[in-house]
Amino acid sequence: MTKFYNHKGNLDLEIGGVIKNPVIAYHTYGELSPSCDNVIWVCHALTANSDVADWFPHTVEEGACLDPSKYFIICANILGSPYGTTSPLHENPDTGKPYYSEFPHVTIRDMVKAHILLADHLGIDKVKALVGCSVGGFQAIEWAVMQPERFERMILCATDAKATPWTIALDETQRMAIKADKTYGEPRPDAGMEGLAAARAIGLISYRGPSGYNLTQKDPDDIPADALRRAMTYQRHQGDKLCRRYNAYSYMAILDAFDTHDVGRGRGGVDNVLKGLDIPTLVVGLTTDIVFPPEDMQQLAAALPRGRYAQISSPYGHDGFLIESDQLNALFIPFIEEDLA
Repeated sequence: MTKFYNHKGNLDLEIGGVIKNPVIAYHTYGELSPSCDNVIWVCHALTANSDVADWFPHTVEEGACLDPSKYFIICANILGSPYGTTSPLHENPDTGKPYYSEFPHVTIRDMVKAHILLADHLGIDKVKALVGCSVGGFQAIEWAVMQPERFERMILCATDAKATPWTIALDETQRMAIKADKTYGEPRPDAGMEGLAAARAIGLISYRGPSGYNLTQKDPDDIPADALRRAMTYQRHQGDKLCRRYNAYSYMAILDAFDTHDVGRGRGGVDNVLKGLDIPTLVVGLTTDIVFPPEDMQQLAAALPRGRYAQISSPYGHDGFLIESDQLNALFIPFIEEDLA
């Protein structure tokens, strides 16, 4: 069940402006131990929500890495997302109307500031493991830099310490698709839906990559020349599917935040920050990920004083972290349970 923290006060934003009295949606699983030493905090990815069991299959269950019989698992919905935390569909207290396109520009650091508000509210001073995959990893590494004393260990999967030109180009192409929809910008929740569907289809190409598509979307032999190809209907289905649960304004807000990600900004650069981050960290790459290629993940692990690299073999590209649960659990569980004393 989704829980809500209604913060009384302003959340000052990095680029300027504020979010007044932000609402933070979150989920918890399991029970906090008497010594408060069993917390695992999960940071979710782009279009996911705070219900980790909903989007991270076979991880929030007994015997898995996020075992609720052993750990107290927390996940907070990020700023801008349509799943409960303050977003473009929330009312702007200054106008009494939904923000829509006037939602302030938030960064990954702002998302982490909201996590900190929730952690402080819940009295969580120490986290046994901070876990983040993809955009969740952006949040995790930023939070670890901001408050290293809070975390005992960290797991980063299919992510990076800074948005690369490649990932920014992918995001800009999706933004172009949304803005090409002439309804985008209109003050209604369903504005820009055709553009959002196209943006999602573009994004999926990078999430699955050639191996994923060639494995799962192959047409039967002797398909008629005038028939729709399976990959065509898949793209349309996935675009429509996102439109049923998301909105263009939230998608744009999070893409914009994605591209601000740089743990080295204002801190002397990425290399300088990472060499000072003395937290045991498991960095996990995926063999066919073209968003965050394995070589980039290996470089990230090498840049961290206590980083170690592991790899998941998958034909499903970046989305492999949502699919290869057996391999993921086999890597995560020993690291979470390892005695670091």
